[in-house]
Amino acid sequence: MTIRHPQIDQFNRRRFLGTMAAGAGTVAADMTVLNVLKNPAFAEELKRQQKSVILLWLAGGASQFETWDPKPGRPTGGPFGKIATNQSGVEISELLPKMAQQMETTALIRSLNTKIADHGGGFSLMGTGRRPEAGIEFPDLGAIIARELGRKESKVPDYVSIYSSTEGRRNGTSGFLGGRYAPMFLTQDVIPPNLSRLEQVSDLDHVQRAELRQLLTDRFQSKRQSLVVSSQTSAYERVRGLMSSERLFDVEEESSSMRAFYGPTQFQQQCLIARRLVEAGVPFVKVARAWWDSHGQNFETHRELCADLDQGMSALLTDLEQRGLLENTLVITLGEFGRTPGINPSLGRDHFASAWSCSLSGCGIKGGTVYGKTDPDGNTVADGEVGAGHLFATIFSALGIDWQKEYHQGSRPIPITDFGCEPIKDVLA
Repeated sequence: MTIRHPQIDQFNRRRFLGTMAAGAGTVAADMTVLNVLKNPAFAEELKRQQKSVILLWLAGGASQFETWDPKPGRPTGGPFGKIATNQSGVEISELLPKMAQQMETTALIRSLNTKIADHGGGFSLMGTGRRPEAGIEFPDLGAIIARELGRKESKVPDYVSIYSSTEGRRNGTSGFLGGRYAPMFLTQDVIPPNLSRLEQVSDLDHVQRAELRQLLTDRFQSKRQSLVVSSQTSAYERVRGLMSSERLFDVEEESSSMRAFYGPTQFQQQCLIARRLVEAGVPFVKVARAWWDSHGQNFETHRELCADLDQGMSALLTDLEQRGLLENTLVITLGEFGRTPGINPSLGRDHFASAWSCSLSGCGIKGGTVYGKTDPDGNTVADGEVGAGHLFATIFSALGIDWQKEYHQGSRPIPITDFGCEPIKDVLA
Protein backbone atom coordinates (compact mmCIF):
# COMPACT_ATOMS: atom_id res chain seq x y z
CA MET A 1 0.00 0.00 0.00
CA THR A 2 1.36 3.41 -0.96
CA ILE A 3 0.58 6.28 1.38
CA ARG A 4 -0.94 9.19 -0.50
CA HIS A 5 1.22 12.15 0.35
CA PRO A 6 3.10 14.44 -2.06
CA GLN A 7 6.47 13.35 -0.74
CA ILE A 8 5.81 9.64 -0.65
CA ASP A 9 3.52 8.82 -3.54
CA GLN A 10 6.52 7.15 -5.16
CA PHE A 11 7.94 5.73 -1.95
CA ASN A 12 6.01 2.79 -0.64
CA ARG A 13 6.66 0.80 2.51
CA ARG A 14 8.57 -2.00 0.83
CA ARG A 15 10.98 0.44 -0.81
CA PHE A 16 11.49 2.31 2.44
CA LEU A 17 12.23 -0.84 4.43
CA GLY A 18 14.61 -1.99 1.72
CA THR A 19 16.41 1.32 1.92
CA MET A 20 16.60 1.07 5.71
CA ALA A 21 18.04 -2.43 5.43
CA ALA A 22 20.75 -1.14 3.10
CA GLY A 23 22.20 0.88 5.95
CA ALA A 24 22.12 4.28 7.59
CA GLY A 25 24.50 5.74 5.04
CA THR A 26 22.12 5.01 2.21
CA VAL A 27 19.25 6.64 4.07
CA ALA A 28 21.28 9.70 4.97
CA ALA A 29 22.26 10.13 1.36
CA ASP A 30 18.62 10.30 0.33
CA MET A 31 17.23 13.59 1.69
CA THR A 32 13.80 12.70 0.35
CA VAL A 33 13.69 9.84 2.82
CA LEU A 34 14.72 12.09 5.69
CA ASN A 35 11.99 14.56 4.83
CA VAL A 36 9.47 11.74 4.66
CA LEU A 37 10.36 10.64 8.18
CA LYS A 38 9.04 13.94 9.50
CA ASN A 39 5.61 13.25 8.07
CA PRO A 40 3.12 12.03 10.74
CA ALA A 41 1.39 9.68 8.30
CA PHE A 42 4.65 7.97 7.45
CA ALA A 43 5.67 7.80 11.10
CA GLU A 44 2.43 5.93 11.72
CA GLU A 45 3.24 3.61 8.83
CA LEU A 46 6.62 2.82 10.35
CA LYS A 47 4.85 1.91 13.57
CA ARG A 48 2.66 -0.51 11.67
CA GLN A 49 5.73 -2.26 10.30
CA GLN A 50 6.60 -3.48 13.80
CA LYS A 51 5.86 -7.19 13.66
CA SER A 52 4.21 -8.93 16.60
CA VAL A 53 2.82 -12.26 17.73
CA ILE A 54 -0.34 -12.97 19.69
CA LEU A 55 -0.41 -16.52 20.98
CA LEU A 56 -3.83 -17.76 22.07
CA TRP A 57 -2.75 -20.57 24.35
CA LEU A 58 -5.42 -23.26 24.77
CA ALA A 59 -4.19 -24.47 28.14
CA GLY A 60 -4.73 -28.14 28.87
CA GLY A 61 -5.00 -29.17 25.23
CA ALA A 62 -7.98 -28.43 23.00
CA SER A 63 -9.62 -31.18 20.97
CA GLN A 64 -8.80 -31.06 17.29
CA PHE A 65 -12.07 -32.91 16.65
CA GLU A 66 -14.11 -30.06 18.12
CA THR A 67 -12.03 -27.29 16.52
CA TRP A 68 -9.87 -27.56 13.38
CA ASP A 69 -10.15 -31.22 12.28
CA PRO A 70 -13.71 -32.53 12.79
CA LYS A 71 -14.64 -36.12 11.96
CA PRO A 72 -18.47 -36.19 12.05
CA GLY A 73 -20.09 -39.54 11.45
CA ARG A 74 -17.02 -41.50 12.49
CA PRO A 75 -16.80 -43.55 15.69
CA THR A 76 -14.32 -40.99 17.03
CA GLY A 77 -16.18 -37.93 15.79
CA GLY A 78 -18.46 -37.03 18.66
CA PRO A 79 -21.84 -35.30 18.38
CA PHE A 80 -20.85 -32.12 16.54
CA GLY A 81 -20.89 -31.59 12.81
CA LYS A 82 -18.59 -29.69 10.49
CA ILE A 83 -19.39 -26.52 8.57
CA ALA A 84 -18.17 -24.97 5.37
CA THR A 85 -15.96 -21.90 5.64
CA ASN A 86 -15.52 -18.92 3.36
CA GLN A 87 -12.70 -20.85 1.66
CA SER A 88 -13.79 -23.53 -0.77
CA GLY A 89 -13.13 -27.04 0.46
CA VAL A 90 -12.08 -26.00 3.98
CA GLU A 91 -14.37 -27.21 6.75
CA ILE A 92 -14.06 -26.81 10.51
CA SER A 93 -16.15 -27.68 13.57
CA GLU A 94 -19.63 -26.24 13.80
CA LEU A 95 -18.59 -24.88 17.20
CA LEU A 96 -16.55 -22.17 15.42
CA PRO A 97 -19.06 -20.45 13.09
CA LYS A 98 -17.46 -16.99 13.29
CA MET A 99 -13.99 -18.32 12.59
CA ALA A 100 -15.45 -20.11 9.58
CA GLN A 101 -15.78 -16.64 8.05
CA GLN A 102 -12.15 -15.74 8.83
CA MET A 103 -10.36 -18.48 6.94
CA GLU A 104 -9.09 -16.18 4.21
CA THR A 105 -6.44 -15.02 6.68
CA THR A 106 -5.97 -18.34 8.49
CA ALA A 107 -3.98 -21.50 7.75
CA LEU A 108 -4.60 -24.80 9.53
CA ILE A 109 -1.95 -27.37 10.32
CA ARG A 110 -3.65 -30.73 10.92
CA SER A 111 -0.63 -33.00 11.09
CA LEU A 112 1.25 -32.25 14.31
CA ASN A 113 2.88 -35.31 15.86
CA THR A 114 4.74 -34.12 18.92
CA LYS A 115 4.68 -37.43 20.85
CA ILE A 116 4.71 -35.92 24.37
CA ALA A 117 1.28 -36.15 25.98
CA ASP A 118 1.79 -35.00 29.57
CA HIS A 119 1.13 -31.41 30.59
CA GLY A 120 4.61 -30.53 31.84
CA GLY A 121 6.46 -32.14 28.96
CA GLY A 122 3.98 -30.90 26.38
CA PHE A 123 4.16 -27.36 27.72
CA SER A 124 7.95 -27.39 27.60
CA LEU A 125 8.07 -28.84 24.08
CA MET A 126 5.45 -26.52 22.59
CA GLY A 127 6.92 -23.58 24.48
CA THR A 128 10.51 -23.99 23.32
CA GLY A 129 10.09 -26.01 20.12
CA ARG A 130 12.43 -28.77 21.29
CA ARG A 131 12.92 -31.41 23.94
CA PRO A 132 14.79 -30.48 27.13
CA GLU A 133 18.53 -31.01 27.19
CA ALA A 134 20.72 -31.44 30.24
CA GLY A 135 22.80 -28.43 31.15
CA ILE A 136 20.92 -25.88 29.09
CA GLU A 137 17.72 -23.91 29.64
CA PHE A 138 16.22 -23.09 26.27
CA PRO A 139 14.30 -19.82 25.83
CA ASP A 140 10.66 -20.15 24.89
CA LEU A 141 8.99 -18.74 21.79
CA GLY A 142 8.04 -15.48 23.48
CA ALA A 143 11.59 -14.80 24.63
CA ILE A 144 13.01 -15.49 21.18
CA ILE A 145 10.44 -13.20 19.55
CA ALA A 146 11.20 -10.53 22.15
CA ARG A 147 14.92 -10.89 21.42
CA GLU A 148 14.47 -10.72 17.65
CA LEU A 149 11.67 -8.16 17.31
CA GLY A 150 11.99 -6.06 20.47
CA ARG A 151 13.39 -2.56 20.33
CA LYS A 152 15.99 -1.54 22.85
CA GLU A 153 14.57 1.95 23.28
CA SER A 154 10.97 0.78 23.64
CA LYS A 155 9.07 1.74 26.78
CA VAL A 156 6.57 -1.08 26.39
CA PRO A 157 7.32 -4.64 27.48
CA ASP A 158 8.74 -7.11 24.97
CA TYR A 159 6.89 -10.17 26.27
CA VAL A 160 3.57 -10.21 28.12
CA SER A 161 1.91 -13.43 29.31
CA ILE A 162 -1.67 -13.13 30.58
CA TYR A 163 -3.13 -16.06 32.47
CA SER A 164 -5.70 -14.84 34.99
CA SER A 165 -6.85 -18.34 35.88
CA THR A 166 -6.69 -20.57 38.91
CA GLU A 167 -5.44 -23.69 37.18
CA GLY A 168 -2.40 -24.69 35.18
CA ARG A 169 -0.31 -21.57 35.56
CA ARG A 170 2.94 -22.39 33.87
CA ASN A 171 5.19 -19.47 33.27
CA GLY A 172 7.39 -19.07 30.23
CA THR A 173 11.14 -18.75 30.43
CA SER A 174 13.78 -16.62 28.79
CA GLY A 175 16.33 -19.38 29.42
CA PHE A 176 19.91 -18.52 28.55
CA LEU A 177 18.80 -15.23 26.94
CA GLY A 178 18.60 -13.72 30.41
CA GLY A 179 16.15 -11.61 32.42
CA ARG A 180 15.92 -8.92 29.72
CA TYR A 181 13.56 -11.18 27.75
CA ALA A 182 11.64 -12.79 30.60
CA PRO A 183 7.85 -12.46 30.40
CA MET A 184 5.75 -10.02 32.31
CA PHE A 185 3.51 -12.71 33.78
CA LEU A 186 0.06 -11.53 34.86
CA THR A 187 -2.06 -13.95 36.88
CA GLN A 188 -4.17 -11.99 39.34
CA ASP A 189 -5.03 -8.94 37.28
CA VAL A 190 -4.41 -7.86 33.69
CA ILE A 191 -3.10 -4.50 34.94
CA PRO A 192 0.49 -5.07 36.15
CA PRO A 193 0.94 -4.41 39.86
CA ASN A 194 3.36 -1.89 41.33
CA LEU A 195 3.85 0.17 38.18
CA SER A 196 2.44 3.39 39.59
CA ARG A 197 4.75 5.75 41.42
CA LEU A 198 3.94 5.94 45.12
CA GLU A 199 2.06 9.09 46.03
CA GLN A 200 4.56 9.94 48.77
CA VAL A 201 7.41 9.96 46.23
CA SER A 202 7.56 13.22 44.32
CA ASP A 203 8.57 13.51 40.69
CA LEU A 204 11.87 15.09 41.77
CA ASP A 205 12.61 12.32 44.26
CA HIS A 206 11.78 9.73 41.63
CA VAL A 207 14.25 11.24 39.18
CA GLN A 208 17.01 11.75 41.76
CA ARG A 209 16.71 8.20 43.07
CA ALA A 210 17.10 6.89 39.53
CA GLU A 211 20.18 9.08 39.00
CA LEU A 212 21.75 7.85 42.24
CA ARG A 213 21.10 4.24 41.33
CA GLN A 214 22.62 4.76 37.90
CA LEU A 215 25.74 6.31 39.43
CA LEU A 216 26.22 3.37 41.81
CA THR A 217 25.51 0.88 39.05
CA ASP A 218 28.07 2.44 36.74
CA ARG A 219 30.72 2.31 39.45
CA PHE A 220 29.92 -1.32 40.24
CA GLN A 221 29.94 -2.40 36.61
CA SER A 222 33.21 -0.63 35.86
CA LYS A 223 34.98 -3.16 38.10
CA ARG A 224 32.72 -6.20 37.70
CA GLN A 225 31.69 -7.07 34.17
CA SER A 226 28.93 -9.65 34.45
CA LEU A 227 26.06 -10.81 32.25
CA VAL A 228 23.91 -11.18 35.37
CA VAL A 229 24.58 -7.60 36.47
CA SER A 230 23.93 -6.26 32.98
CA SER A 231 20.72 -8.26 32.73
CA GLN A 232 19.43 -6.96 36.05
CA THR A 233 20.31 -3.39 35.16
CA SER A 234 18.54 -3.72 31.84
CA ALA A 235 15.50 -5.16 33.58
CA TYR A 236 15.42 -2.22 36.00
CA GLU A 237 15.57 0.29 33.18
CA ARG A 238 12.75 -1.52 31.46
CA VAL A 239 10.61 -1.30 34.58
CA ARG A 240 11.07 2.44 34.68
CA GLY A 241 9.93 2.60 31.09
CA LEU A 242 6.97 0.34 31.82
CA MET A 243 5.67 2.76 34.42
CA SER A 244 4.61 5.01 31.58
CA SER A 245 2.68 2.22 29.80
CA GLU A 246 0.32 1.17 32.59
CA ARG A 247 -2.76 2.43 30.77
CA LEU A 248 -2.17 0.02 27.89
CA PHE A 249 -3.45 -2.79 30.10
CA ASP A 250 -6.64 -1.01 31.09
CA VAL A 251 -9.50 -2.20 28.90
CA GLU A 252 -11.65 0.63 30.24
CA GLU A 253 -9.60 2.91 28.01
CA GLU A 254 -11.50 1.41 25.08
CA SER A 255 -15.00 2.49 24.09
CA SER A 256 -17.97 0.50 25.37
CA SER A 257 -18.79 -0.46 21.78
CA MET A 258 -15.32 -1.90 21.24
CA ARG A 259 -15.47 -3.85 24.49
CA ALA A 260 -18.86 -5.21 23.46
CA PHE A 261 -17.49 -6.13 20.03
CA TYR A 262 -14.91 -8.41 21.63
CA GLY A 263 -17.35 -9.87 24.14
CA PRO A 264 -17.79 -9.85 27.91
CA THR A 265 -15.74 -12.84 29.04
CA GLN A 266 -12.34 -12.58 30.63
CA PHE A 267 -10.62 -14.22 27.68
CA GLN A 268 -12.38 -11.99 25.14
CA GLN A 269 -11.42 -8.84 27.02
CA GLN A 270 -7.85 -10.10 27.24
CA CYS A 271 -7.84 -10.49 23.46
CA LEU A 272 -8.71 -6.79 23.32
CA ILE A 273 -5.81 -5.99 25.64
CA ALA A 274 -3.55 -8.06 23.39
CA ARG A 275 -4.55 -5.85 20.45
CA ARG A 276 -3.82 -2.73 22.50
CA LEU A 277 -0.39 -4.08 23.36
CA VAL A 278 0.71 -5.05 19.85
CA GLU A 279 -0.64 -1.75 18.53
CA ALA A 280 1.68 -0.03 21.00
CA GLY A 281 4.65 -2.11 19.80
CA VAL A 282 4.76 -5.14 22.12
CA PRO A 283 6.37 -7.94 20.07
CA PHE A 284 4.86 -10.94 21.87
CA VAL A 285 1.62 -11.36 23.82
CA LYS A 286 0.38 -14.67 25.14
CA VAL A 287 -3.24 -14.95 26.24
CA ALA A 288 -4.00 -18.27 27.90
CA ARG A 289 -7.50 -19.70 28.22
CA ALA A 290 -8.05 -22.54 30.67
CA TRP A 291 -9.17 -25.24 30.97
CA TRP A 292 -9.38 -27.47 27.89
CA ASP A 293 -8.26 -30.61 29.73
CA SER A 294 -11.55 -32.38 29.14
CA HIS A 295 -11.09 -35.90 30.53
CA GLY A 296 -14.78 -35.77 31.41
CA GLN A 297 -17.70 -34.12 29.64
CA ASN A 298 -15.53 -33.17 26.70
CA PHE A 299 -18.42 -32.08 24.51
CA GLU A 300 -20.08 -29.75 27.00
CA THR A 301 -16.67 -28.33 27.89
CA HIS A 302 -15.85 -27.61 24.27
CA ARG A 303 -19.28 -26.16 23.57
CA GLU A 304 -18.52 -23.47 26.16
CA LEU A 305 -14.82 -22.96 25.45
CA CYS A 306 -15.15 -22.93 21.67
CA ALA A 307 -17.83 -20.24 21.90
CA ASP A 308 -15.40 -18.15 23.95
CA LEU A 309 -12.55 -18.76 21.50
CA ASP A 310 -14.73 -18.22 18.43
CA GLN A 311 -15.95 -14.81 19.57
CA GLY A 312 -12.65 -13.57 20.97
CA MET A 313 -10.44 -14.76 18.13
CA SER A 314 -12.73 -13.64 15.32
CA ALA A 315 -13.11 -10.19 16.90
CA LEU A 316 -9.34 -9.96 17.32
CA LEU A 317 -8.64 -10.84 13.69
CA THR A 318 -11.32 -8.44 12.44
CA ASP A 319 -10.05 -5.60 14.61
CA LEU A 320 -6.42 -6.15 13.63
CA GLU A 321 -7.34 -6.24 9.96
CA GLN A 322 -9.45 -3.09 10.11
CA ARG A 323 -6.58 -1.26 11.80
CA GLY A 324 -4.08 -2.43 9.19
CA LEU A 325 -2.21 -4.46 11.79
CA LEU A 326 -2.97 -8.03 10.76
CA GLU A 327 -0.42 -8.04 7.94
CA ASN A 328 2.28 -7.58 10.59
CA THR A 329 0.69 -9.53 13.46
CA LEU A 330 0.82 -13.31 13.59
CA VAL A 331 -2.02 -14.86 15.61
CA ILE A 332 -1.51 -18.46 16.74
CA THR A 333 -3.74 -21.00 18.49
CA LEU A 334 -1.77 -23.71 20.23
CA GLY A 335 -1.73 -25.87 23.34
CA GLU A 336 0.31 -28.68 24.86
CA PHE A 337 -1.28 -31.32 22.64
CA GLY A 338 -4.66 -32.48 21.32
CA ARG A 339 -7.28 -34.95 22.56
CA THR A 340 -7.70 -38.67 21.95
CA PRO A 341 -9.84 -40.06 19.14
CA GLY A 342 -11.30 -42.49 21.67
CA ILE A 343 -14.06 -41.24 23.94
CA ASN A 344 -13.73 -42.51 27.51
CA PRO A 345 -16.55 -43.69 29.83
CA SER A 346 -16.81 -40.16 31.28
CA LEU A 347 -17.62 -38.81 27.81
CA GLY A 348 -14.19 -37.21 27.78
CA ARG A 349 -11.13 -37.23 25.58
CA ASP A 350 -7.71 -37.79 27.10
CA HIS A 351 -4.25 -36.44 26.22
CA PHE A 352 -3.14 -37.11 22.66
CA ALA A 353 -0.02 -35.82 20.88
CA SER A 354 0.16 -38.10 17.83
CA ALA A 355 -2.15 -36.31 15.38
CA TRP A 356 -3.47 -32.88 16.29
CA SER A 357 -3.94 -29.33 14.98
CA CYS A 358 -3.10 -25.66 15.36
CA SER A 359 -3.84 -22.47 13.44
CA LEU A 360 -1.81 -19.53 12.11
CA SER A 361 -3.39 -16.26 10.99
CA GLY A 362 -2.12 -12.98 9.59
CA CYS A 363 1.51 -11.99 9.14
CA GLY A 364 3.37 -14.02 6.53
CA ILE A 365 0.69 -16.71 6.31
CA LYS A 366 -1.07 -17.99 3.21
CA GLY A 367 -4.68 -17.79 4.32
CA GLY A 368 -7.24 -20.41 3.34
CA THR A 369 -4.69 -23.23 3.34
CA VAL A 370 -4.78 -26.56 5.14
CA TYR A 371 -1.54 -28.45 5.62
CA GLY A 372 -1.42 -32.15 6.38
CA LYS A 373 -4.22 -34.54 7.18
CA THR A 374 -5.12 -37.31 9.55
CA ASP A 375 -6.68 -40.67 8.79
CA PRO A 376 -10.51 -40.91 8.70
CA ASP A 377 -10.73 -41.52 12.45
CA GLY A 378 -7.95 -39.12 13.46
CA ASN A 379 -5.73 -41.80 14.96
CA THR A 380 -2.58 -41.02 12.99
CA VAL A 381 -1.12 -38.46 10.62
CA ALA A 382 -1.81 -39.61 7.07
CA ASP A 383 0.14 -36.90 5.26
CA GLY A 384 2.55 -34.06 6.04
CA GLU A 385 3.67 -35.03 9.54
CA VAL A 386 5.46 -32.22 11.37
CA GLY A 387 6.79 -31.63 14.86
CA ALA A 388 7.18 -28.67 17.18
CA GLY A 389 10.46 -27.61 15.55
CA HIS A 390 8.88 -27.38 12.12
CA LEU A 391 6.12 -25.19 13.55
CA PHE A 392 8.68 -22.88 15.17
CA ALA A 393 10.65 -22.59 11.94
CA THR A 394 7.42 -21.68 10.16
CA ILE A 395 6.59 -19.02 12.73
CA PHE A 396 10.06 -17.48 12.44
CA SER A 397 9.86 -17.45 8.65
CA ALA A 398 6.44 -15.82 8.67
CA LEU A 399 7.87 -13.03 10.80
CA GLY A 400 10.96 -12.54 8.65
CA ILE A 401 13.29 -14.03 11.27
CA ASP A 402 16.15 -16.19 10.01
CA TRP A 403 15.09 -19.63 11.21
CA GLN A 404 18.65 -20.88 10.75
CA LYS A 405 20.09 -18.26 13.07
CA GLU A 406 22.27 -19.37 15.96
CA TYR A 407 22.69 -18.04 19.47
CA HIS A 408 25.74 -18.84 21.57
CA GLN A 409 25.97 -19.98 25.14
CA GLY A 410 29.61 -19.54 25.84
CA SER A 411 31.35 -21.05 22.83
CA ARG A 412 28.49 -23.40 22.04
CA PRO A 413 26.29 -22.49 19.05
CA ILE A 414 22.58 -23.10 19.60
CA PRO A 415 20.27 -22.80 16.58
CA ILE A 416 16.94 -21.10 17.30
CA THR A 417 15.20 -23.91 15.39
CA ASP A 418 15.69 -27.51 16.47
CA PHE A 419 18.06 -29.62 14.37
CA GLY A 420 16.57 -31.13 11.23
CA CYS A 421 13.51 -28.87 11.19
CA GLU A 422 12.47 -26.55 8.38
CA PRO A 423 9.55 -24.19 7.71
CA ILE A 424 6.30 -25.54 6.31
CA LYS A 425 6.49 -23.67 3.03
CA ASP A 426 2.94 -24.50 1.97
CA VAL A 427 1.44 -22.23 4.64
CA LEU A 428 3.79 -19.28 4.05
CA ALA A 429 2.73 -16.39 1.86
